Amino acid sequence: MTHQKPTGRISRFPHLRQDFAASLVVFLVALPLCVGVAVASGVPAELGLVTGIVGGLVTGLMRGSSLQVSGPAAGLTVLVFEAVREFGLPALGVIVLTTGVLQLAMGALRLGRYFRAISVSVVEGMLAGIGLVLIAGQLYAAAGAKAPASGPAKIAGLPEAAVDAFGSAAGSASLVLGAGTVAVLVLWKRLPAMVRTVPGPLAAVGLATLAALLFDLPVATVEVRGLLESVQPPPLGAFGDLASVGLLGTIVAFTLIASAESLFSAAAVDRLHDGPRTAYDKELMAQGAGNAVCGVLGALPMTAVIVRSAANVQAGARTKASRVLHGVWLLLFAALLPDLLAYIPIPALAGILVHAGAKLVPVRSLVALWREHPGEALILVVTAVSIVAVSMFEGVLIGLALAVVKTAWEASHIRLEVVDKGAGPVQAYLSGNATFLRLPKILDSLEALPQDRPVELDLSGLHHLDHACRTALETWAERHSAHGTEPVKVTEPVKARQAAEAATEPARAG
Repeated sequence: MTHQKPTGRISRFPHLRQDFAASLVVFLVALPLCVGVAVASGVPAELGLVTGIVGGLVTGLMRGSSLQVSGPAAGLTVLVFEAVREFGLPALGVIVLTTGVLQLAMGALRLGRYFRAISVSVVEGMLAGIGLVLIAGQLYAAAGAKAPASGPAKIAGLPEAAVDAFGSAAGSASLVLGAGTVAVLVLWKRLPAMVRTVPGPLAAVGLATLAALLFDLPVATVEVRGLLESVQPPPLGAFGDLASVGLLGTIVAFTLIASAESLFSAAAVDRLHDGPRTAYDKELMAQGAGNAVCGVLGALPMTAVIVRSAANVQAGARTKASRVLHGVWLLLFAALLPDLLAYIPIPALAGILVHAGAKLVPVRSLVALWREHPGEALILVVTAVSIVAVSMFEGVLIGLALAVVKTAWEASHIRLEVVDKGAGPVQAYLSGNATFLRLPKILDSLEALPQDRPVELDLSGLHHLDHACRTALETWAERHSAHGTEPVKVTEPVKARQAAEAATEPARAG
């Protein structure tokens, strides 16, 4: 019996059919999101496509997470908009390029795994804050109005913007189209499976575009400049802005948020499939390479995007070929059919991003988190509110600081047990972690012990005794002994006792 040898194409690309089909699905999901994120970020729509193309052809070819798809993300929209408004479009390339270089350096130094140590509540609070600001800003775009600059002003001005919109034909048409887009996205998953073969975002934008054309609605549409005209590498003079503290702070915020979002997305995607697990340091370098290229081209920053990645896995992708091919389809569309973008209504893209922003606000999980871990829920809420009230960078720093304080407070749990038999010495047992945070409580309890009785202080149950606490305990023991009672007998913590015994061992041997 003879066995036919497999062809070279099948042996080299055994999953080509599955990856090809998945790439088309991801392309159809990514197309409206790339354009929508770019428009919401205040940059030409083509730059969103450029970032999607780089995410497929550059990041997609690199090792890290084989099924994760990268591109412009709704999570960075607010930060990009603020950066462009404050520093100008030429500076965006500098920011994104420097972000990419930092990510490459962190990946090379094997720091990717440490991003998993960032408090999940801070990351979810960060995304929730971004989602709230994104929703507020895009509601203005859906109403055909200009959004105020700050987060509180956006929220406070919504009622007036709604009244103004309903007072004009153009505003009403714009709002109806935006609301219709959100309605399609919400209801799409309830339709028959055959209908849902078309991705929801594409269907919503397609139906909105068709409605705007058929009814000749007076709504704003995407402004088309052309791919080559939109790609503007940052001029050399723009790199001089790196001396600005504000620009450096923005770069740190970009790096932190893009890296954390990408690596958290990778962890989520790993739970969706049984294939190879993510190599976090390599994935961070892949994201860095993609952002460096995007910076050189003056395009939007990229992150791994969970919506596209989940669509990729659910469509049956098996290897990274699917995400590379999705970049090819985006490139062909941008090169051959860019004029189609001019028909897309702005309110439809605003509806896409309002829906995306709502997904970033974890309302249901917040309720459960509050019941089980109220401290973590508080960190999430404070981070989100700080981002809305102040800014992205300061909000994240406030969240991180609050998480550190909470961890330090919980780590300093200490228990004092007093045994007084009525005669003889009073026995005091300290257990847990004795840190300066709990020093007032410790001293109040010890100073309440009878002054005319000898005390035995047992510290063997302590896991940690910091310098401040040791000094305070020694001072208290001296004061207590000064009242004419026997000196306080102190049993050292286990680790300290073992260290002392180890130090005296060489002397005994000698």
